Amino acid sequence: EVQLVESGGGLVQAGGSLRLSCAASAINFDDYAIGWFRQAPGEEREFLAAISASNGGTYIDDSARGRFTIAKDDAKSTVYLQMDHLKPEDTAVYYCAANVRNIVAGMESLYDYWGQGTQVTVSS
Repeated sequence: EVQLVESGGGLVQAGGSLRLSCAASAINFDDYAIGWFRQAPGEEREFLAAISASNGGTYIDDSARGRFTIAKDDAKSTVYLQMDHLKPEDTAVYYCAANVRNIVAGMESLYDYWGQGTQVTVSS
């Protein structure tokens, strides 16, 4: 019911910025919450931030707060993750996900649909 496509990843030097996009195809886009997660090789998936498509409310994990910002563009059915002051430890595959309960939270089990991910590599 929900198709998610991430884009915007790439190679960037430490201290640089990237803006990731999550384009959503859904009949009722504004009924969902969209979250951003990342997973480094050999590591568990980590929650970063989530936003309600309906009211714009956000929840930002401590690991992302201050450097990462989540936002949305209702006209484009797209959620963004702006990443600034990137560090090598930010290297991971970044995923967006949707939960149909519109719960803006970081529990992975809440999310029903996942994109394929976009690679972010930060060099030192």
